[in-house]
Amino acid sequence: MRQAWIPSAIGLLLLAGLAAACGRDQSSAPANAPSKTAAGEASNAEAIYKANCISCHGADLSGKVGPNLQKTGAKLSQEQITAKIQNGGGGMPSYKNTLKEPEIRALSEWLSAKK
Repeated sequence: MRQAWIPSAIGLLLLAGLAAACGRDQSSAPANAPSKTAAGEASNAEAIYKANCISCHGADLSGKVGPNLQKTGAKLSQEQITAKIQNGGGGMPSYKNTLKEPEIRALSEWLSAKK
């Protein structure tokens, strides 16, 4: 008698799972995948910047030990910014072993928009 509730519980779990899946576009990315919106990318890039760059380039990108980045997109292409982040140089350390490729891409896209 104690196990009579098991089939009912399984049925309820299956129904709950089906109800949760309804309305979700199965052809799109998984529900836990990061957003690809411009605002989402900018937010991600800002978080990467705050975690890795703020100590040298300042909270407002105005520069401290490192140069001012407020208008870096007017001076460097996205490819040049990516190369600088990856390889460092001129006092800047390399981040190719610290940041993942998508993080470097998001950061370079965000910085290249600073004009």
